[in-house]
Amino acid sequence: MDYKFTIIVPVYNEEDNLNRVETELLKYSETAKVSTCILFVNDGSKDKSQELIEDICNRNTNFNFISFQENRGLSAAIKAGFDYTNTELVGYIDSDLQTAPEDFNLLLEHIGDFDLVTGVRANRKDSFVKNMSSTIANGIRRSFTHDGMDDTGCPLKVIKTDFAKQIPMFKGLHRFLPAMILLQKGKVIQIPVQHFPRIAGQAKFGLWNRLLGPLSDCFAYLWMKRKYINYTVEKQS
Repeated sequence: MDYKFTIIVPVYNEEDNLNRVETELLKYSETAKVSTCILFVNDGSKDKSQELIEDICNRNTNFNFISFQENRGLSAAIKAGFDYTNTELVGYIDSDLQTAPEDFNLLLEHIGDFDLVTGVRANRKDSFVKNMSSTIANGIRRSFTHDGMDDTGCPLKVIKTDFAKQIPMFKGLHRFLPAMILLQKGKVIQIPVQHFPRIAGQAKFGLWNRLLGPLSDCFAYLWMKRKYINYTVEKQS
């Protein structure tokens, strides 16, 4: 089958969530606006995640995986997903399913006019500390990038693959995907999506890396912006 949309699912020690991920993504693939496949990226999990991923892929033809030798972080997992995607569109969702796969259809409605469509989490179900640290981090990032995005940490995005593959990823850049599309002269938009409490597994980030990480990454982004190469070929023989 020819697929049009690849959903990347980064996984790091999520054995308690993966059966639910399979159920929800299978359900979504039956109602998706475009033909959809799923790509797990196992970021060096130490639990039974890889075993479960292989079982899921063996029984579902539209599920595939790649697996890292060691943990390399969320940005590396997303970049690997971009690198191994061959469809016209690519998106991603966290394996904790705090966002709903069905909301990909909301984002897909807008991708024709835009090059990246990102969710913005409405009525977030996280703790006060997590919400506040996220609000502060987004404010810091927005003051550096001027990308107009309120919630770049939302783990629900759809991107035109040609744009995604041109993003020169570095650690932490998953917070700057809209800004990196803007550097390519692309168009971005944010759409409200549902948000749910985490019901299994553990969050991988604490207060300090939600605040200090984005701050240090902003300086990396400014360096990238100054050095970024962008060109358009007018003629070719």
